[in-house]
Amino acid sequence: MKYSIEYARQQDSDDRLAHFRAKFHLPRGSDGSESIYLCGNSLGLQPKSAESYVLQEIEDWKNLGVEGHMKARRPWIQYHEYLNAGMAEIAGALAPEIIVMNTLTVNLHLLMVSFYRPTSARYKILIEANAFPSDRYAVRSQLRFHGFDPDEGLIEAGSESAEQTITTEKMLDLLREHGDQISLILLGGVNYYNGQAFQLREICELGREKGCIIGYDLAHAAGNIPLHLHDWGVDFAVWCSYKYLNGGPGAPGAAFIHERHLHRSDLQRFHGWWGNDIAVRFDMLDRMQPSKTAEAWQLSNPPILSMAALLASLEIFQEAGIGNLREKSVKLTAYLEFLLKQISTDHFRIITPENSVERGCQLSLRLAQPNSEIMGDLRDRGVVCDWRAPDVIRIAPVPLYNSFQDVYDFVDILKDVLSE
Repeated sequence: MKYSIEYARQQDSDDRLAHFRAKFHLPRGSDGSESIYLCGNSLGLQPKSAESYVLQEIEDWKNLGVEGHMKARRPWIQYHEYLNAGMAEIAGALAPEIIVMNTLTVNLHLLMVSFYRPTSARYKILIEANAFPSDRYAVRSQLRFHGFDPDEGLIEAGSESAEQTITTEKMLDLLREHGDQISLILLGGVNYYNGQAFQLREICELGREKGCIIGYDLAHAAGNIPLHLHDWGVDFAVWCSYKYLNGGPGAPGAAFIHERHLHRSDLQRFHGWWGNDIAVRFDMLDRMQPSKTAEAWQLSNPPILSMAALLASLEIFQEAGIGNLREKSVKLTAYLEFLLKQISTDHFRIITPENSVERGCQLSLRLAQPNSEIMGDLRDRGVVCDWRAPDVIRIAPVPLYNSFQDVYDFVDILKDVLSE
């Protein structure tokens, strides 16, 4: 029977990725038992290997001082290069198109300097209506910076449903109607609130046909759903690495710039010394000689200790394979959905699309009776998940470290909490 602990355990026994769970530290409750951690969409868990990776750099710093730039086990001068292959695989990109640097919104502003070049006829920016607030702040500030009224310059794709999902056709209709006025399309790959995954390839294709620049915020998509940024022809993308990528709190962000832009001399860009070609970076030239890769967008030398923790996680991703993880994710999230539907709809409804193509691993539940105290009740029973005011619980079973039994146990606890 599918609605049984035996079924969940059998699925875990058959899961060829189950052993990756042991590579992560799971938080423990006051009784010492492992938490049911379903919050990887907010902060991913720590890989057990992260500690040794960070300590290696601490040791090299202690023993080598400044010579660690050249003589550390992983020389710091090129440290960001160690992350390129793993990050490129996650993004569906070529290694020269990837750079790990800064944080998400900083990178978004830096790339809008290059790619948001509005004119009086084409200056508008298209986003989803319920985009993550930081994206809204960023694009509105860019509009103001260029002398435009944000209320007039921002086109928000609204939803057609109470679940706040936005159909691909709605996006395409907006592009057909306003494409000649849109300078930049900036969409989240997966919406942070309802978990909807947008059909990025189709939107990119029509956007490019209409002459728009295509930029994506992949904070909730990177490490969650397969991406093919190079093949889709996306102009740029940015993402963080502390959610599904398990880089740790405040971990560095990443950026993608399509290779067709890497050799452009006409592209505006804010410069810093670390963006110089590696061959002359330490020559302290008066004039910039930018790298011919995404490294040209770097401003300063990278944060080695933070990157070390991220490197530990990216190597686990490479071992597991993003395709394999997606296959498990679809099954795991479908099982969560099945179990939730056994609970009376009087309590909540799922506002994430049912079609697996239109979602990642997150399901968002809208409570019929808003009550934030439910989170305390769940926490007291060992569940870690996420609350979004006024009435949404976000649940994210992450395929790298969550199990089918995690999902079963969570729903069993949720049912008890809701019935009290």
